Amino acid sequence: MDYGSALALSAGLALPIAVLGVAIAQGRAAVAAFEGMARQPEAAGRLQTAMIIGLAFMEALALYVLLTFFLLMGKLGSVKEVAQVTAQVQQAATAAPSSPSGYGQ
Repeated sequence: MDYGSALALSAGLALPIAVLGVAIAQGRAAVAAFEGMARQPEAAGRLQTAMIIGLAFMEALALYVLLTFFLLMGKLGSVKEVAQVTAQVQQAATAAPSSPSGYGQ
């Protein structure tokens, strides 16, 4: 697998996997907080505060992944340019004679 394919695959899979993980974690955190509030209604304020802070950290993680996704997508354009230059170099190498005149005599 070449660099461009690996970059495209990682950019295409990183965001959905991270968002899925964050969504599951946020759901579990909310369920746990609501169950705690149902068991001890007097602790609802502290549980809610802790849950909101935890959810903010999880959203920050998702935003970091989104930023990384956009950075990787920006690199994909340059990969195409590198592939074109590489193809041109390979064409020039095959068009050149294998042993220049004057050498090996």
